[in-house]
Amino acid sequence: MEYKLHNGSGSLCCKGCSRQDKKLNTYDWLADIPGNAEESDMVEVQFKNTRKGYFRNSNRIPLEKGDIVAVEATPGHDIGEITLTGRLVPLQMRKANLKPDVEIKRIYRKAKPVDMEKYDEAKAKEHETMIRSRQIAASLNLAMKIGDVEYQGDGNKAIFYYIADERVDFRQLIKVLAEVFKVRIEMKQIGARQEAGRIGGIGPCGRELCCAAWMTSFVSVSTSAARYQDISLNPQKLAGQCAKLKCCLNYEIDCYVEAQKRLPSREIELETKDGSFYFFKADILANQITYSTDKQIPANLVTISGKRAFEIIGLNRKGIRPDSLLEAERKPEPKQPIDLLEQESLTRFDKRNKPGGENGNGNKKKKKKRTNPNGQNQQQEARQQEPRQERRQQESRQQEPRQQNGQQKHRNDRNRNRQNNNNNNNRNKPENKDRKE
Repeated sequence: MEYKLHNGSGSLCCKGCSRQDKKLNTYDWLADIPGNAEESDMVEVQFKNTRKGYFRNSNRIPLEKGDIVAVEATPGHDIGEITLTGRLVPLQMRKANLKPDVEIKRIYRKAKPVDMEKYDEAKAKEHETMIRSRQIAASLNLAMKIGDVEYQGDGNKAIFYYIADERVDFRQLIKVLAEVFKVRIEMKQIGARQEAGRIGGIGPCGRELCCAAWMTSFVSVSTSAARYQDISLNPQKLAGQCAKLKCCLNYEIDCYVEAQKRLPSREIELETKDGSFYFFKADILANQITYSTDKQIPANLVTISGKRAFEIIGLNRKGIRPDSLLEAERKPEPKQPIDLLEQESLTRFDKRNKPGGENGNGNKKKKKKRTNPNGQNQQQEARQQEPRQERRQQESRQQEPRQQNGQQKHRNDRNRNRQNNNNNNNRNKPENKDRKE
């Protein structure tokens, strides 16, 4: 894989990555596959901030991610950066909901030094143009705010981004701007969130604004998101730099809704023998509820789990009042001592799943006596060994009569065999005498 250092980002990126100072980066995971760029003649080009476009490489120019190109515009040409090539471009076009009947413009060439000089000159005039256009809009008494200005690459066109709460008639403004700046004027209305994303900044969390870093689509945020998360409805804390509710209020709302289902209703009162308890506050994610004996002020606060609250509610429905909200304390079970040396033994697995406590050779294992380095609990170990010894003695007593019966049976069988042999010999003796006679 080929690596190269992109100017401006100061980071080492692979071929499929974009510059890290660019928004809306798309990782091209097919960039290193041979022939990927020739699969499609469509390329994705990004301009200032979040403006992107899709163009056709009709001249089959060898293009890679990060190349600066001159593309067709109305009028003249524009300068942008290649952000995606190959098979992923049609998928991105489908994601952008581009209609098939839309006219697709083409790429002229890779940017030349002359093109870059014009581009730099046009970009240098953007800030002054924005300040001057704000003064003109204020003189015309228009209820609008021009947030950003973007010049086309050849300097023949300027796009003015503005925000306004109501509909604005800016026909007179366009005429004045065209006379002052001698360029073609285009007006685009954006929202307060998009304006904050274009300007950028640092949020109260200490990180870069989400709208300036990675967010592309903005979802409406309502105050119900703050209520679900049990956040105080303070406008100064809930509003972001765009003067709207923070977009991060929607990030964890689903988690809080699911956790809220494991808690009882706040309207339910808990009845005990000590009195009635009312809801005071809740830690939703920790599944903890705090109850008070007074509805208005915190008094005799008791914190219990949601499971315990449901248990008390069930008892109250049956007419039973528990002694207190807290659960009865359970004594923890004593932990058995762990032999650390045994964990490193190579034969530690041989002791398991062996019938009768014997190993594979039929020999009984010798149990290791645990030695306590501090000399404590020796009496307890001796008491544990006493019932084991008694069991062994009982087993040996039961086995003795079995062994005696077996020995007696073996003797009787042996005597029977001897008698049978003697009888057979006596029968054969007279026959042999007759044969001799």
